[in-house]
Amino acid sequence: MGIFGNILAKLGFGDHKDAAAAPAAPVDVAQAAPAAPAGPVAISAVDVVAKLEGLAKANPEKLNWKVSIVDLMKLLGLDSSLTARKELATELGCPQEKMGDSAQMNMWLHKTVLQKLADNGGNIPKELLA
Repeated sequence: MGIFGNILAKLGFGDHKDAAAAPAAPVDVAQAAPAAPAGPVAISAVDVVAKLEGLAKANPEKLNWKVSIVDLMKLLGLDSSLTARKELATELGCPQEKMGDSAQMNMWLHKTVLQKLADNGGNIPKELLA
C-alpha cells in the first residue's frame, strides 16, 4: 500500500467494503427480492472534514490541514518528511518541474491529495479544491 493508500485507510475509506461483505442477519432467500440492492446503495461518503477536525482538536499541535500537506500528514500520524512527501508526489504523478521546488511540490501535493479524497467519496469543501 502506498502513502496515499495509507491516507485513505487512516480516514476510513474502504471501511464500507468490510461492512457490505459481512451479512447483517440471516436472509430467507425465498423472500429476497432482486430489486432491493440495499447494500451497495447504502454506501455513504466519508466525512473527511469531521474526521480531520476531530483529530486537530485532539492534537496538542496547532495543525492547519486545510492549507498544509505537512500538517495533514502529521495529523494522520504519517511521516511528513521531505522524503515521504516526494514519494507521495511521485505516487500521485506530480509534474517533474514542481518536484525540484519543495514549496511548489507541497502546494500541488496538498491540492491533489484533497482532490483525490473527493474523487474517492470524501466530502471536501469546494473552496479547498479551488
